[in-house]
Amino acid sequence: MTGITGTTGEPIRVLVVEDDPVAADAHVMYVGRVPGFVAVGKAHTGAQARRILDRTAVDLLLLDLHLPDVHGLQFARSLRAAGHQADVIAVTSARDLAVVREGVSLGFVQYVLKPFTFATLRDRLTRYAEFRAAAGEASGQDEVDRALAALRAPSPAALPKGLSAPTLERVTVALREAEEGLTAAALAESVGISRITARRYLEHLVEAGRAGRSPLYGQVGRPELVYRWVRGEGRR
Repeated sequence: MTGITGTTGEPIRVLVVEDDPVAADAHVMYVGRVPGFVAVGKAHTGAQARRILDRTAVDLLLLDLHLPDVHGLQFARSLRAAGHQADVIAVTSARDLAVVREGVSLGFVQYVLKPFTFATLRDRLTRYAEFRAAAGEASGQDEVDRALAALRAPSPAALPKGLSAPTLERVTVALREAEEGLTAAALAESVGISRITARRYLEHLVEAGRAGRSPLYGQVGRPELVYRWVRGEGRR
């Protein structure tokens, strides 16, 4: 694909702003896997992000809206007031459409809901790169529309074959509400799916960096795995 770098031919520099260390590491890893992008840092608070922005050139923020010291929208407003021009992709579990509208008014270029797969973020980043690479004068309305479509009309996020978004939402809610975690068997009973299917959804959440797993000892035979929502996500 052409145009997968900044307008100068250099990689697009991304700062990951995410309070959860596990999620932050996953997002940095995801960015590094997309050609033409490079993660130049990560921050767990708004204050840390400002310090990095003041000394490092950044083209794009992957911004969690629920930071421990400031809301993402307030943080974005302060950046614009200070003259920082980096684009923003919101990465959050917040589903309030009023927040989405305000993000658009602040220049957010995308809004990605957790949990998400690498493929979802890759799609958003490559579309952003296509939009960013557009240069020169448009020949007409069609060319303007094509440039905006690359940014504003992403393909539906593709889940692994056999998984559905409604069931993933039910699994996510059940796991987040289980403070002690859930086994695949317990999740299957809670959600009303088979144990094998429950295991697939749980492993998908682990791969996406939204859940962790550990063996449950103290029983006869092979230890069963317990899955838990990653620390810091319960309030989102």
